[in-house]
Amino acid sequence: MKSYIPNFLTLLNVLSGCIATVFAVLNHLEWAALFVFIGIFFDFFDGLAARILNVQSEVGVQLDSLADVITSGLVPGIFMYQLLNMAERGGWNLGFGHDMELSVMPFLGFVITLASAYRLAKFNVDENQVSSFVGLPTPANTLLIISLPLILMYHNNEVLNDIILNPWFLIGLTILSAYLLNSPIELFALKFKNWSFKDNGIRYLFLIGSLIMLLTLKFLAIPLIIVFYILASLLVPSGK
Repeated sequence: MKSYIPNFLTLLNVLSGCIATVFAVLNHLEWAALFVFIGIFFDFFDGLAARILNVQSEVGVQLDSLADVITSGLVPGIFMYQLLNMAERGGWNLGFGHDMELSVMPFLGFVITLASAYRLAKFNVDENQVSSFVGLPTPANTLLIISLPLILMYHNNEVLNDIILNPWFLIGLTILSAYLLNSPIELFALKFKNWSFKDNGIRYLFLIGSLIMLLTLKFLAIPLIIVFYILASLLVPSGK
């Protein structure tokens, strides 16, 4: 029975992604973000459970990526669609409503979905991404994208609002996101083979720094944590 536990957790990630998709389409982005967080939680612990129970399988690897295509591929694409739609129309809207006049520009947000799917396909056939990643992991990229409407809702800063709802900023971020997902940059993974500080110094420092930023800056911390993650990986390529 224990061999089914990791896959069950992965399926909960699929379910969370499906629910997040519905809320994102309806433009209830706060609820969508909540279920993305839940899905990423299951995404982290399914792999951990597989390692602890020593029941890793090829099916589990494939299922994990299929789940990520939804939670960390489709959903951030819809988020960016909604943000671009807001930027174009100057405020919140009702998502994909029947009375909404469609525009081409917001569909650029799905470049994130395409780049995420391509990155996950490459990951599945790359045997070298075990203790580190090549390119930004899809969950990290998703957290970056979904943080934007949360910053709009909870920080309510006029300068930040003007930046986030600038269509050129959003298009630039979409292109940057697609690049980072498939870039040759090596980034450390939060996988602990042991608990020693010597072998996991960068991981401990990253987690402590991220916690401090979250407690002090709330949702604004998320983009800064992603930047911190990339810079830390560049400074310490070995991930030690």
